[in-house]
Amino acid sequence: MDPLEKPDQDDLLEKDRAVLEGVVWRKLDRWVLPMCTAFYFLAFFDRANIGNARVAGMQTALNISDYQYTVALTLTYVPYIAMDLPASLILKWIGPNIFLPAMAASWAIVATMQGLVTSYTGLLICRFFLGLSEGGLFPALVLYLSSFYPRERLQTRITTYFASGSLTGAFSGLLAAAITNMNGIGGKPGWAWIFILEGLFTFVFSIFSFLVLPRSPETARFLSSEERYYVVTKLKSSKAISDDDDKDIFSWIEVWRAFRSPQVLMLCVVVFFGGTMLYGLAYFEPTIVAGLGYAGNKAQLMSVPPFVLAFLASIISAFISDRYGCRGLTAIFFAIWCIIGFSMFYATTSQHVQYASLFFSVTGAYAGAPVALTWIANNSAPHFRRASGIAFVFVASSLGGILATWLLGYLSPAPKYTAATITFIAISIGQFVFASLNLLYLWQMNRAKAKTRLSVAKHDELEHLGDRSAWFVYTL
Repeated sequence: MDPLEKPDQDDLLEKDRAVLEGVVWRKLDRWVLPMCTAFYFLAFFDRANIGNARVAGMQTALNISDYQYTVALTLTYVPYIAMDLPASLILKWIGPNIFLPAMAASWAIVATMQGLVTSYTGLLICRFFLGLSEGGLFPALVLYLSSFYPRERLQTRITTYFASGSLTGAFSGLLAAAITNMNGIGGKPGWAWIFILEGLFTFVFSIFSFLVLPRSPETARFLSSEERYYVVTKLKSSKAISDDDDKDIFSWIEVWRAFRSPQVLMLCVVVFFGGTMLYGLAYFEPTIVAGLGYAGNKAQLMSVPPFVLAFLASIISAFISDRYGCRGLTAIFFAIWCIIGFSMFYATTSQHVQYASLFFSVTGAYAGAPVALTWIANNSAPHFRRASGIAFVFVASSLGGILATWLLGYLSPAPKYTAATITFIAISIGQFVFASLNLLYLWQMNRAKAKTRLSVAKHDELEHLGDRSAWFVYTL
């Protein structure tokens, strides 16, 4: 049977639809979601573990200043940003089952090479190629998941893989503390083994992913023909994919329409603010903790608990957001957490209170990020407009990462980070404002669309409107 051949309707009606509904999503959760989670986890791991290597002595060993360290981090983002849009646009053409594993293999090699550098120049070269090989992965993963899950089921899945970033912060501290005990083995310092072992593991995973990652629901070997048809039907009915894939071809017009969409522009601001906080904490949280009176392995271990809370909050809020369709309110809620956390850090000199503030700021930054990403994926259509919109918000996130590296790495001296903390308070408030404005805009658009549906027949509507169609209801 053709993978999308319509099954016999009598057979389909006899089957318990509730059972089928549960079976297909559980299968996707077993096969697709863990792979996406692993891609994200390992990518974040291999890019952010430089913070753990720094605490373990890399900066001293390579004899580099805080300014040079910040330049190295910034250099990663230049090719990383440049690859976001191209990767999103060619994902469908090459096929995610080939594109994603190839990316993982390439960045794994570069990540491993960081453990072999003996000079600042070598570190710069590695960071550039790490950004080049990882660039475009995150928007590609969001786009990939949006082609498997209906809009109302998407945030839980995006959050599941995105929350692995929280676990990265937690696990990397624990793993770094263990790996640094290998100091001197093979003539390599402990910080070098952090890069080598973690990079090699990613390479092994990339080979495995070539064998098991499905290209699309239509070609997923673990689904029966009936299950494939059911999934594709659900995706089309929720406007997650186009009704006619043959008409959903690439056009620069769709890229432009994404760029000028108000919801995309407002979420770019939200994600820029969020990316500044998230990457700042991802790269510098171990250093911040070390500045609160902890040292060595103690600092690595004490960096773990805030990320554990961020992981739990991310998962719980995702279920609530999917259940009630409240993307905007969830984003606003975690923006408030960031405001509280950074305000606490700024307002006190108590190291215990400052450490406690990290539970608010880390949780707010990490749990709020997948909400915005899901929001943009939910409210952009057709495929290439969605791909462009997702790429634009990730570019914004990476630009925030550049700002964060300079704020915390050079412009705002440790351990108080006064200028950075004031900036983070301001952008947390900005995130709250723009998330609220986007929620209000989408609510007004849905009201206008409801009125249009009362006066215009669907077949009279212009084609290729995508998310501008009156029959496309925005997720609030």
